[in-house]
Amino acid sequence: MDDLLDKILMPENIRAAIDEVRKNKGAPGIDKMPVEELMGYFALNESTVIKQILNKEYKPQPVRRVYIPKPNSDKLRPLGIPTVIDRVVQQMVARVFTQEYDPLFSPHSYGFRPNRDCHKAIAEALGYLNEGRTWIIDFDIEKYFDTVNHDKLISILRENVNDAIILHLIRSFLKAGVMDDGLISPTEEGVPQGGPLSPVLSNIYLDKLDKELEARGLAFVRYADDFVIFARSHKSAERVMKSVTSWIERKLFLKVSPTKTHIVPPSKSEFLGFGFWKNGSEWKCKPLASRKSRLWDKLRTVTCRRKAAAIPLSVTVNKVNEIMRGWINYYRIGNMKGFMDLTGKWIRHRIRVIMVKQWKKPKTIQKNLRWYCEVFHFNFSDGDLYKVANSRKGLYAQCNGDVINFILSPKVLGMKLIIGKGRNSRTVYPGLVNPLAYYLGTT
Repeated sequence: MDDLLDKILMPENIRAAIDEVRKNKGAPGIDKMPVEELMGYFALNESTVIKQILNKEYKPQPVRRVYIPKPNSDKLRPLGIPTVIDRVVQQMVARVFTQEYDPLFSPHSYGFRPNRDCHKAIAEALGYLNEGRTWIIDFDIEKYFDTVNHDKLISILRENVNDAIILHLIRSFLKAGVMDDGLISPTEEGVPQGGPLSPVLSNIYLDKLDKELEARGLAFVRYADDFVIFARSHKSAERVMKSVTSWIERKLFLKVSPTKTHIVPPSKSEFLGFGFWKNGSEWKCKPLASRKSRLWDKLRTVTCRRKAAAIPLSVTVNKVNEIMRGWINYYRIGNMKGFMDLTGKWIRHRIRVIMVKQWKKPKTIQKNLRWYCEVFHFNFSDGDLYKVANSRKGLYAQCNGDVINFILSPKVLGMKLIIGKGRNSRTVYPGLVNPLAYYLGTT
């Protein structure tokens, strides 16, 4: 790899790095500088930053430690947020490294790579299962990003990167330290998650594992530090698990969890939020029950009637649409038609409850229901609407009746309501996404 430093310091690469950091937004680091100030800062200090890098004088500031919940766990995942200036420099290096290293990576690696995603990883996994490799070794590397050996990483980089300035810059980021609750601690190992450089460095480090597994002729799929190996028998899976665990700990100085690394049949495997099931002679994938439960928890929080009734309905519906579209886009390759149908019925009922709660008075409920009847030509009498509006049932039971279900149908709730024309128009109701229809439209 020649001229890496020139490529990193090219004005076009610096501009692109700044744009990407600004686009990604994100919280400030320990210096509290927001991304909005980046253009002004580099307009004045770009030459200084370049000079510091060339003279090995650039000193990244410690990352700011924050914690986010781990899925299906009470534990927290630590993240390190670099300053926005450090993020730009990391992005400069990451852009060039991705371009140069990606062609060298294994075709079985899918995480943090251009034109590769979890869907393709799952597709390869299904391919192995349908070949008859129905024993899965699910590996778990303990605290991978926190335990990467710095010297080992630099030695791996040195195989392709011959520039001492680049290696010094990367080591300075690795050694920048962490600020947690106002206290700065040195970082003797690990690649803090949260910076633009950590994903590509992670792939460079674990590419050694990929090449070893390829040399052994093993069937595997890796996404970042999550990887699974497929075997044809339980006995061969046991042998592979033992030897690969030994190799990872001896060669990469990482710790494989003895309790979370196990051999399972496909029906008990969990990979990237998906499980596997057999439809006749073919293996297919589906979202895990825990991911479905988490989706409903999010939707339940957003559509809590006490809170949602106090804000515009459009805000709640927009948030529900955002959650649903994001979830379906991720899990769309899985079989979940029944779950999407059930979720749609449930979320529409909760939206109806919020609408009636906001209308409050029986007279207003009757008036609004009459408006829908007139607009959509529903043939309900005033007596029918009066009974619904003055019902002594609770809101959930009231909104579960035939009249409200018919008037506020999936079609009606899914329509966008716009008031005014031309430039004076405004959307007062964005239209509730139909999960089943959206899912069927993406498959």
